[in-house]
Amino acid sequence: MNVNIGYEDMSKPVLGPENPFGDRKFLNQNTISGHVEEQTMPDHAFRTQHLTHAILGYSQNPSNDVNAPQFVGSLAAAHANAYVTIEGLRPPNATKRDLKRKRRAKGDLEVVDGDNAYVGPWGGWEGENSVPEGLDQDEVGEGAEEPEDPEEAKRIAESRRKGQMKRSTFGQETSIFHGKSLTDYQGRTYMHPPLAVAPHLTSEPGQQECFIPKACVHTFTGHTQGVSVIRTFPKTGHLMISGSMDTKIKLWDVYQEGNCLRTFMGHHKAVKDITFSNDGRKFLSCAYDRQMKLWDTETGQCIKAFSNGKIPYVVRFHPDEDKQHIFLAGMSDKKIIQYDMNTSEIIQEYDQHLGPVNTITFVDENRRFVTTSDDKTIRAWDYDIPVVIKYIAEPHMHSMPAVTLHPNLKWFAAQSLDNQILIYSTDTFRQNRKKRFAGHTIAGYACQVGFSPDGRWISSGDGDGNVVFWDWKNGRIKSRLKAHSKVVIAHEWLPHESSKVLTASWDGLIKLWD
Repeated sequence: MNVNIGYEDMSKPVLGPENPFGDRKFLNQNTISGHVEEQTMPDHAFRTQHLTHAILGYSQNPSNDVNAPQFVGSLAAAHANAYVTIEGLRPPNATKRDLKRKRRAKGDLEVVDGDNAYVGPWGGWEGENSVPEGLDQDEVGEGAEEPEDPEEAKRIAESRRKGQMKRSTFGQETSIFHGKSLTDYQGRTYMHPPLAVAPHLTSEPGQQECFIPKACVHTFTGHTQGVSVIRTFPKTGHLMISGSMDTKIKLWDVYQEGNCLRTFMGHHKAVKDITFSNDGRKFLSCAYDRQMKLWDTETGQCIKAFSNGKIPYVVRFHPDEDKQHIFLAGMSDKKIIQYDMNTSEIIQEYDQHLGPVNTITFVDENRRFVTTSDDKTIRAWDYDIPVVIKYIAEPHMHSMPAVTLHPNLKWFAAQSLDNQILIYSTDTFRQNRKKRFAGHTIAGYACQVGFSPDGRWISSGDGDGNVVFWDWKNGRIKSRLKAHSKVVIAHEWLPHESSKVLTASWDGLIKLWD
């Protein structure tokens, strides 16, 4: 409850019983807990004493008490250093002279490379190890000396080659197909929905009444580290793509065998977000290696790579059919950048947030989009106009790292880090205070919010490995499903099923529930 207390209430006399601890128990006691001395010193003096105690093991006693010892800590170390602080310690002249003799020559200003090349103040000392133990030559730089041992030189060359492969650039991406054949007897690839197994995939999603799943019917294993994002194939949902902290992206079959169909390898750090184009033939991925990559879903080829040097936290294709060459990315430097994939150039920047951007959600027939950020605000923008049209910020608001649209497109649900889901209108961007979903613990995790295809249930993962389901109409918890051993970071309802949900967790597993 948000209260603004009036001045009259604040200036009223204090009520209630007297403080039983008001009388001092001892003569030298000046607080309830004991004796406290007030002492002030300049910041520089405090830092000096703190460093002296941390490095040399002793410091001056700040107490005003004349009977207290003058130094605290190791008195032997203080005596050996003549009771000086870290600033007063100076090496003897003999040590300085020895060190000076070991200094390598600065070199000739005229020579750039080779013997007697100019190194200036960056020259080392004789006898020092140019490559610290445990580091590769590649990690230190070109200036370090090559070892004489041929085996050691071979090991360093190999590690260099691996290191260069690790720092992936465009053109080094690969993908592996895991099936027996790319096409079936009719020449169709996995992109074609399996209508023989699931003929209802041609119907419109959300036609039938939905129910809450109860049991795990399949587990997808293959990722070696936590899964950070899953997305179902647009319209049909017969394929699922997952991105993981093991840097790999995997494409899974949902309706037939539940196998991994293809693995995409191109990022060298944890994958953060994935988004499909409208037809599903392409998808974008972004990762903590500061790269955004456009992939072909069918062939596994990486078509293009984009980067502006900052970490992308969210990527979204523009949903309009005529704007499928445009995507938006929320970055760690507080900007939302708009790319044209045909020219690989940034065509617009939306720069108003005060923290990294976490979500981008298109609303109002894709004419506008809503963004949330670590600055604990929600901002609405007109597409292609970098001016905020609606700014939502309250003192009690928390960061909202996950946002999902309701199937009727009139509301969007935002996962707030104070353990509740808040509902906002996509028309006026006002909060619907009658709808608030709580009872789960997600503080610190960007757990995805989900809606059943008919909009009857709202769901969210939580930090304890549960999936919680609420009734959309009355806000009551209907079910709490223990799904994983670690946080359920992402989950998706299958668009044509009445009760099937995919869940992904930091335990590295993806599960299908029915």
